[in-house]
Amino acid sequence: MSEKPAVAAAPKASVVDTFLKGCVRGFKVGIENITPAMILGYTLVYILQATGLMDLLGTVFSPVMGLFGLPGEAFAVLISAFFAKASGCATAATMYAAGTLTLGQASMLLPACILMGTLIGHYARIVLVTDSNKKWHPLLLVIPLLDAAISLVVMRIILTFMGVS
Repeated sequence: MSEKPAVAAAPKASVVDTFLKGCVRGFKVGIENITPAMILGYTLVYILQATGLMDLLGTVFSPVMGLFGLPGEAFAVLISAFFAKASGCATAATMYAAGTLTLGQASMLLPACILMGTLIGHYARIVLVTDSNKKWHPLLLVIPLLDAAISLVVMRIILTFMGVS
């Protein structure tokens, strides 16, 4: 009877190797998933500004956005956030830098972008792929929008209490 040689255990990956592999995966996610959505959001806002539709839509959305103490143009932040959370946040920062939004208004919009951001993408990737019960689909779309609206009210109260406008 011959003995089989013991199989050597695979060497354990070092912390540095694990970190670098995570960096590579994170970079791939950013390039393949996040960047295209951000570009789409930015492009949409640019087209709205270049065509003059931003002013028109700002006037149309002014009554709704005014409920939250925001100018009508702030709707562009929320539309950008539909495509990517980061795009909505970046749009708010860009509008602040351009003087369209105050610091307080841009700050109000950031939690809303996070709560409802990437709604369309998440809906398509999660709700439709999992074949969830169709009767819940409208609710799954409305809840993040409601959360965002609540966050705008809460942020307005907090910022008012802090004396930030």
